[in-house]
Amino acid sequence: MPAPSPIKPALLLLLPVLAHAAIWPEMFGAYQRTAVSIPKLSDQPLWDEYGLKESESAVYGTGPNQFTATAYRLQDTTASLAAFDWQRPADAKPSNLANLAVTTARGATLVHGNYLLVFEGHKPTAEELVPFVDSLREVDTTPLPTLPGFLPSRNLVPNSERYILGPASLARFDPGITPSVAAFHLGTEAQLGVFHSPKGNLTLALFNYPTHQIAMQKIAEFEKLPGAVVKRSGPLIAVILPPTDADAAETLLAQVRYEAQITLDERIPKRGENAGEMLLNIFILTGILIVFCIIAGLFVGGFRTVLLGRRKGADADPMILLHLEQR
Repeated sequence: MPAPSPIKPALLLLLPVLAHAAIWPEMFGAYQRTAVSIPKLSDQPLWDEYGLKESESAVYGTGPNQFTATAYRLQDTTASLAAFDWQRPADAKPSNLANLAVTTARGATLVHGNYLLVFEGHKPTAEELVPFVDSLREVDTTPLPTLPGFLPSRNLVPNSERYILGPASLARFDPGITPSVAAFHLGTEAQLGVFHSPKGNLTLALFNYPTHQIAMQKIAEFEKLPGAVVKRSGPLIAVILPPTDADAAETLLAQVRYEAQITLDERIPKRGENAGEMLLNIFILTGILIVFCIIAGLFVGGFRTVLLGRRKGADADPMILLHLEQR
């Protein structure tokens, strides 16, 4: 019996890569996957703060055309929002590929649940994306945080928003504020944006605290920061430091207004599952049956008396008498 042929060294080198190909499929639309690799991470502490679970890059090609697609699976949708803000190109334009999606002349960046997807060299279509996102595993579908909605839109520098989850992202995007002042152990999160002003850009950070009372206690610490201009609105603390234009800073802070928002994460009943709608349908069906019975009775009675007429004399149908009184 011949001995089994040894595995070639080149194949051994490919085995870890082939085993890792867990996100990107063999085909993406009309493109064939030609290579798979683990992307190099430029800022490991930031990815760790976002809870990066796995990442994978794939090269696709058809004929002379090829592109690279990279996927990052993060801990939740909030982390994917933060990574999207960070990885979004400065010249990107909004796209309708997803709720969070932008495109450039050469590619696209978008979010699906807790996945961040980056395409370089190709702008995917909705038809290409649907079967791929349907195949993704461990997708988190919890609602996105509402904090970005409180960031003013007037004079906002496009694509300057950054979502802050902890000390690493705070040090990267707004290093003038220390983690001890932000107090992330309380569950604090922050939204940052850069705004145009006549005397130079302003960086506004909105810190969101679990309760109004905690924000009231923390605002004194923010006011001690050198050159800080601070405002509290509900559980939000808005901070600009140091402002290059004091008047513009006051105008910007005046636009920060907290309004309570309620987000319900519950299953929406399908048509026919609503109890009120079911009772209404029962009443409608009952009414239809009653009308049908009345019409049927009138038809039978009219058929005997009008259409056929009453037959006279002996031909008439005799009345059936039971003579119960004789028993």
